[in-house]
Amino acid sequence: MQQDLITRARTWLAEDPDPETRAELAGLVDAGDLAALADRFAGTLQFGTAGLRGELGAGPMRMNRSVVIRAAAGLAAYLRAQGQAGGLVVIGYDARYKSADFARDTAAVMTGAGLRAAVLPRPLPTPVLAYAIRHLGAVAGVEVTASHNPPRDNGYKVYLGDGSQIVPPADAEIAAAIAAVGPLETVPRPETGWQTLGDEVLDAYLARTDTVLGAGSPRTARTVYTALHGVGTSVLTAAFARAGFPAPVLVAEQAEPDPAFPTVAFPNPEEPGAMDLAFATARRTDPDIIIANDPDADRCAVAVPDASTDGGWRMLRGDEVGALLAAHLVDRGATGVFAESIVSSSLLGRIAEKAGLGYEETLTGFKWIARVEGLRYGYEEALGYCVDPDGVRDKDGITAALLIAELTSVLKEKGRTLLDLLDDLALAHGLHATDQLSVRVEDLTVIADAMRRLRENPPAALAGLPVTSAEDLSRGSEQLPPTDGLRYHLTGARVIVRPSGTEPKLKCYLEVVVPVASADELPAARERATELLDGIKRDLAAAAGI
Repeated sequence: MQQDLITRARTWLAEDPDPETRAELAGLVDAGDLAALADRFAGTLQFGTAGLRGELGAGPMRMNRSVVIRAAAGLAAYLRAQGQAGGLVVIGYDARYKSADFARDTAAVMTGAGLRAAVLPRPLPTPVLAYAIRHLGAVAGVEVTASHNPPRDNGYKVYLGDGSQIVPPADAEIAAAIAAVGPLETVPRPETGWQTLGDEVLDAYLARTDTVLGAGSPRTARTVYTALHGVGTSVLTAAFARAGFPAPVLVAEQAEPDPAFPTVAFPNPEEPGAMDLAFATARRTDPDIIIANDPDADRCAVAVPDASTDGGWRMLRGDEVGALLAAHLVDRGATGVFAESIVSSSLLGRIAEKAGLGYEETLTGFKWIARVEGLRYGYEEALGYCVDPDGVRDKDGITAALLIAELTSVLKEKGRTLLDLLDDLALAHGLHATDQLSVRVEDLTVIADAMRRLRENPPAALAGLPVTSAEDLSRGSEQLPPTDGLRYHLTGARVIVRPSGTEPKLKCYLEVVVPVASADELPAARERATELLDGIKRDLAAAAGI
């Protein structure tokens, strides 16, 4: 076993094209560090519906140039098998470690396989790549990004020619093609032959961004903005300037791309501490709202002034922003279908129903939401919003930021705020309060054990609320394909438990609905909702053994 591990490491080392990972792996072999080698060679980083995502490093269980070249070769073989030989593949990348290298390797492999490749001119937001696919008539797109994962990670997201991320069975077929790739020396990788795009695609994307706004709408909202060391600053500020909004005040320490993400523990606006510098900037400059993008700018976070909170600013939950944008679009006379994933608040369905609009629930991820027929607006609680599905069939943190700034401006002209509109929605539809129990693990068996425990002994009640039905989502239904998850309906509440598809986390999504008859009842309803959510979290953690 020991010798087999060393042999596999040396075989991998012999074909690794990257001096950095070669040196890393050679050091482990020379030191006889069998534990580290076993970790890197325990299997292969699996290609799934999120593409690839993992920690940077040497070996088949890490993100590195060898893994990316194989992934690109498999994707190329899949596209050729689909009759797309000679088609265009457009490639984007963020500013993380190795992203530019992975993009270049992908372009070389596509070119060597007889496809045409075009690479975006520099690190740009993921929605620019999603837009470019359809704008350029590409047969596929690749975005090199790990979104809001820790600095040590990178990833590889694949889109097909409709501009949406891959879903089954394409993911399994691409994975099989990757597995069939032979030695790297058999994968042609020319030094030239692909196109590096200029700013034309970015200009076309920006020209479209302000079409999400109403003609002649107010554009007065003053904004503090943070890119969280990602790639959003230049594109968002250009979009705001085109639309006629005041220039956002930038969180200077986080405005420029930096793959080390030095000011945050995790570059995710939802993580504790990530927004502290934005709050500090807002306290100095007194804006109407704070807007944050995640590092690849496909997500949009919003914070609002709130005198009742410590520090005077409050982050809105993704479900709150999702409902606000929906209400704004309804007010502007939107038609079509509103859609969300099953882990998002049921309030969207109530807003759509009252407005006489279509409504659909999908599995988690914009790869599903973007495929809803007749989609006008889609959102997911994890800060993802699709407000221009004809332009970008994915979540887009730039256009979502424009739309929330427009809504803030409309309300401001009436002497009102986003919090006032949330009160209106609670009075119209009941107070929908959501929360999440999220457990990050080092050992993935913790997640498997929790799911097994809940399947074998589903809770009969949570926070004193009876569980009226329990669904094992792995069985699928007429409405939803199978997925690893559990859904519990309670009297006045709902819980969904699922392993994260992109991080080593178990995620539990909680929602309670408290009826509200008048504005006077709102404070008590909020207290009741908090009490119920806390109780559900406590009881669910006990039932899952986490």
